[in-house]
Amino acid sequence: MAAGGAARAALLLLLGAAAAPGPARGSQGDREPLYRECLGRCERQNCSGAALRHFRARQPLYMGLTGWTCRDDCKYECMWLTVRLYVQGGHRVPQFHGKWPFSRFLFFQEPASAFASFLNGLASFVMLLRYKAAVPPASPMYPTCVAFAWVSLNAWFWSTVFHTRDTAVTEKLDYFCASAVVLHSVYLCCVRAFLLLFLACHISYLTLVRFDYGYNMVANAAIGLLNLAWWLRWCLRNRPRLPHVWKCAAVVLLLQALALLELLDFPPLFWVLDAHALWHIGTIPLNVLFYSFLVDDSLYLLKANSDLFKAD
Repeated sequence: MAAGGAARAALLLLLGAAAAPGPARGSQGDREPLYRECLGRCERQNCSGAALRHFRARQPLYMGLTGWTCRDDCKYECMWLTVRLYVQGGHRVPQFHGKWPFSRFLFFQEPASAFASFLNGLASFVMLLRYKAAVPPASPMYPTCVAFAWVSLNAWFWSTVFHTRDTAVTEKLDYFCASAVVLHSVYLCCVRAFLLLFLACHISYLTLVRFDYGYNMVANAAIGLLNLAWWLRWCLRNRPRLPHVWKCAAVVLLLQALALLELLDFPPLFWVLDAHALWHIGTIPLNVLFYSFLVDDSLYLLKANSDLFKAD
């Protein structure tokens, strides 16, 4: 399959996989009898007949447009009832459906992570504009860097959507697009068609066989380590002749350091700020630094090519 055909096939698979039904996740909080009784009672009283029509009539328009249902509202209220009783009893805050309890702001399910993802996307977009303004299209790396920027923007868009409203579709698009960003980062050391094939197989397994969170984490960690090894090797080899290499090395090492935040699984501070949100906040300045490196490197390669043609 040609690279262009592989890219189209991977894109179609990505969109089709996202629409497939996701697995049900269970956690201590949603297995709690108190939570289940509260949820059943709330649904019986509010989510059918005249009560449901009353709910829809008083529900803010922005909540309805973002897909919040009566059942979702019951889950939210019963979650906080359960959390309050756990805290009053001196117990550790439980998770619900695989997630920590977050205080909803307007229609934002995880406000801090959603806002941080938006800022990452904004930083990527601004730096893409600066890159295109500073680097002529004739630069050898221009198409690759612009493609990377758009892949990153797509990932940050779906990250924002996912943290705004967590559904089976938005979760898969967030995970799959994040994998695509890392794979795009390492494609220089591999054949592009092979990476597209790997992405297609990765999505196929998670969608058609089993959406395994453990496997997804291990696969992305392995890709991340490959990315780390490749870029550090490149930085060490080019450090003597490229003064801007430090920017790339700093981004790679700081990204790995920030990734350790994901191991700190703790209940959200102020019911808003968890380890994942801190990770997203930390990556905002790294976007700026990495695009600055891409500008410097693209201009260097353009000058090197120009000097080579003059020598010929």
